[in-house]
Amino acid sequence: MLRLLVAAAGLALLSHGAYAAVAGKIVYVAGKAQVAERPAVLDGDVQEGDMLSTGADGYLYIKTVDNGLFILRPSSQAKIAAYYIDAKSPANNRIKLELLNGVARSRSGDAVKQARQNFRFNTPVAAIGVRGTDFTVFTDHDTTRVTVNSGGIALSGFGGTCTPDGLGPCEGAATRDLFAAQKGNLLQFKRGQVAPQLLPASSTISPDGVAPPRPDEPGKQAGNSMPAQPNLDVQKTANLQVQLANQKPDQPPVVLPPVLPPVVEQPTTPPDEEKPPVVVPPVLPERQIVWGRWQPVLDQAKQVDLTAELKSGKTIIAQNSDFVLMRTQGKEYVIPERGSVAFSLKEGQAFIHPDNAALPILAASLENGSLNFNFDQRTFATKFDLVNGDERLLMQSSGQVASDGRFVGDPTYIKPNNMNVRGLLSAEGSAAYIFERRMTGRTIYGGTSWTAQPVPK
Repeated sequence: MLRLLVAAAGLALLSHGAYAAVAGKIVYVAGKAQVAERPAVLDGDVQEGDMLSTGADGYLYIKTVDNGLFILRPSSQAKIAAYYIDAKSPANNRIKLELLNGVARSRSGDAVKQARQNFRFNTPVAAIGVRGTDFTVFTDHDTTRVTVNSGGIALSGFGGTCTPDGLGPCEGAATRDLFAAQKGNLLQFKRGQVAPQLLPASSTISPDGVAPPRPDEPGKQAGNSMPAQPNLDVQKTANLQVQLANQKPDQPPVVLPPVLPPVVEQPTTPPDEEKPPVVVPPVLPERQIVWGRWQPVLDQAKQVDLTAELKSGKTIIAQNSDFVLMRTQGKEYVIPERGSVAFSLKEGQAFIHPDNAALPILAASLENGSLNFNFDQRTFATKFDLVNGDERLLMQSSGQVASDGRFVGDPTYIKPNNMNVRGLLSAEGSAAYIFERRMTGRTIYGGTSWTAQPVPK
């Protein structure tokens, strides 16, 4: 009887367009490669739960059932932990990949794009969520490094609410984003760190440098990692050798001055000790908030040049597909220990991106905004109406505030009706945050700035 019930449940799932067993098919294999301890074969199926491994010469390309791509490069181990797709209700999709060691590349398929909040790529030390993405990962037991080919990722170390058994990107003050626009950089997380670091993607540490792609890897070229920096000491020595070799023989020899006996100074009465000069530390400016569109949307030009802003010393606090939030260098900001403050909406922008690329992107407006902070409890709450023609959506979020003024909304898997919020407070009574919200068939991206309301007398 139990077997009949299980079979009936399986048929019911299939009748609703849901499938979970087959994760993908092998479209290329070279060298030593195994799937579930069996030799990998071309056109072979990869099942949900299968362990994948490659030898020192092994490459394994897997086309997932939702037209994504998963590539395992040499000396690597990975696992397809979950690949459940519900074609009728994409919100039920559950996809999880695990890289145990080595280098792997993941390019999101259709099911991931429809339910990014239910995709997770785990390593031994960190969780990777996507913003609609193609990325490459290196990991060992203690260190994870990620580069982005297109789209963006969110990287978090495990700890607190970010656990290996979760789904979607971990959202918190220790989460860092990386987008393809930040070309030449990578995110690195080491065991014991509080948050990932943004580093230059040199050939010695980038995933492509550790295990280069084959020339036939889609969207990649072998040897496209950044060249190593020259050793300046070696270069100086080579230049000196060239100068000596070019020295003319008829040049007079170098005559050294005679060595004179040391002069013994007679003791004198020591002068009064001079007082050291008073060093006045520089007065640092208050840190400013910078936000806006980092790429053109519809007929609206980008507002922030990421490359120029990063070169000028600004730091990225948060980023989504349309907007970026940054902070200038300056004096450290520390939030008040007590009290509360309310903010009024100063400016807001939002765009609705349909999953179907044939449909147009729509601009939306923001109305009835509120943003409140409770510094006693280090929490915030915000909401506004998103207006698109006759449609009006309530957008809301609440979450935690860090001591340096960053604030992050609670994850959507805890509060499903929330939007994802990542923001920043400044000492000058202003705040800003960017947001996104995944809905059936579309995703909303936006940014806001706020002004503190005067305290009533």
